[in-house]
Amino acid sequence: MTATVPPVPSEEPIQDPAGRVELPPGTTLADSRFVNDDLLPVPVARRRWTTYNFAALWVGMAHNIPSWLLASGLVALGMDWKQAVFTIALANVIVLLPMLLTGHAGPKYGIPFPVLARASFGLRGANLPAMIRAAVACAWFGIQTWIGGQGIFVLLGKIFGGWAEAAQVGGQPWTLWVCFVLFWALELAIIYRGMEALRRFENWAAPFVIVGAVVLLVWVTAKAGGVGPLLDQPSKLGWGADFWPVFFPSLMGMIAFWATLSLNIPDFTRFGAGQRAQIWGQTLGLPTTMTLFALLSVFVTSGSQAVYGAAVWDPVALAAKTDNVFGLLFALVTVLVATISVNIAANVVSPAYDLANLAPKFINFRTGALITGVVGVLIMPWKLTETPELYIFTWLGLVGGLLGTVAGILIADYWLVRRTVLDLTALYTPGGAYWYTSGWNLRAVAAFAVGGVLAVGGSHSAPGKGPFPEDGLIPFLRPLADYGWAVGLAASLVLYVVLMRVGGPPRPAARGR
Repeated sequence: MTATVPPVPSEEPIQDPAGRVELPPGTTLADSRFVNDDLLPVPVARRRWTTYNFAALWVGMAHNIPSWLLASGLVALGMDWKQAVFTIALANVIVLLPMLLTGHAGPKYGIPFPVLARASFGLRGANLPAMIRAAVACAWFGIQTWIGGQGIFVLLGKIFGGWAEAAQVGGQPWTLWVCFVLFWALELAIIYRGMEALRRFENWAAPFVIVGAVVLLVWVTAKAGGVGPLLDQPSKLGWGADFWPVFFPSLMGMIAFWATLSLNIPDFTRFGAGQRAQIWGQTLGLPTTMTLFALLSVFVTSGSQAVYGAAVWDPVALAAKTDNVFGLLFALVTVLVATISVNIAANVVSPAYDLANLAPKFINFRTGALITGVVGVLIMPWKLTETPELYIFTWLGLVGGLLGTVAGILIADYWLVRRTVLDLTALYTPGGAYWYTSGWNLRAVAAFAVGGVLAVGGSHSAPGKGPFPEDGLIPFLRPLADYGWAVGLAASLVLYVVLMRVGGPPRPAARGR
């Protein structure tokens, strides 16, 4: 496939007063191995996402069932509500930094994550981080779709009755499979319309989900006569020696929850009107929303304990306790909107671009989205979520370590090695500044390998609670396992900078700046 930027040829890249760069009009990139229309830089005229668009994106993504359950998981580990909310808030402030650093290339060059990765890994080597990110996203897509399908199943069952007693297929009621498939199809139908449709959806989904969560809080508080006793429940860990061994791995797990987006945020910021829009939009949208949502989940759960005598942490299960049909329908729509909002933005956009990067001639954005949907079903998310140890500790631990390693390399290359200066044309052209060794930057691969081993090599499981040996895959690395994301990011960042400076990194030509 030949991609062309219309309409008038020019030799020099165009840079506007805001520092945004685009390909010269009339540029023809003829090598179908590395380009199609979805991977091309977004023209400056189409970079129009505002601060509100980015804030709404994060509000829509943060307000979902797994986010709601994060605080409950920390309380189950022995924290009180203040410790749980503090851990979540700190994690999202920390993960915001790589989010902003990698997101910078989006408004400036209009490129998606896999194209940005070509600068550090090489034109072919970029498929390594892209496929890791795609695999993670496909798994998360399946998990979120299954959770959303279950929510629909529970609420519709409450309305119509008898759904849970339907004949079973594959160990689950056939009605649950119907809810799962219909929800899956609805998600793909929305993303198939493209990124502009996603922007419009997020704009109204964000305030709708906030209203839904507040309505749930008001309803529970009214039934409870005020917030329940959970807010007075003391920490089982205190703030001393028992707290910190739980705090640090929990902090890494909370960071890992959004570590995926810290890589592929350029997939969204490439549509930004400027750096100010993406910086303020993300800063206002991510840490504040996640912290407030954690507080909201704690308050609602507190009220449920006062009303029902036991804490109901699952918002779907809590909503299902009402007998009001309108309330159930409102809860059903809220679950639909909340889950679709996060799943499409966080788990379909990235693999769609990543798969397009793998074979641009055959896969475009829409085809990549459909492949993501199919793979998300094939990984059988109903199995992946059966065991909490597998879902939380193994999954988030491995994901955080590997994605932190990739983030370290991207940040090191873009900010420390190249000082945010890229040769835009060379990102699509074999034999140019980013061709390295037959399309692979072996120094980036080495930094990834070392950082990855340090980050996840010590992965361990309690006896009978997971797939890893009790002493860790590599026993002497076991102490690092609880800090996987930070270890991977720091190790790969430092090693990449050292390797690139020792070897003398190729610099883009002046006209590509």
